[in-house]
Amino acid sequence: VQLQASGGGLVQTGGSLRLSCAPSGTVFKVNDMDWYRQAPGNQRELVARISDSVNTEYADSVKGRFTISIDKVKNTVYLQMNSLKPEDTAAYYCYWKRLGVPYWGQGTLVTVSS
Repeated sequence: VQLQASGGGLVQTGGSLRLSCAPSGTVFKVNDMDWYRQAPGNQRELVARISDSVNTEYADSVKGRFTISIDKVKNTVYLQMNSLKPEDTAAYYCYWKRLGVPYWGQGTLVTVSS
């Protein structure tokens, strides 16, 4: 199983990006997933979580700006990021745990210019 993360890029302050993450090599459906981020010199931090397909949690720093969701048809998890700030600059990683086995996406870089 691999997690394919995509959607990062360079954006100006106030802009938006949508990250995607989808598992490949499995028939299992995604109902739960986390998005983490790690800026240079910082620890990896949890940004958003979705569980049971509908329950969501967010870090205080992104509440009201980021939205995590699941497209069940595409079996893909999205992280919609609006009103981006320079402090959102980081590598973003999706994380999925299935049957006790953790999987990490390869990371997608988000850079927000001031």
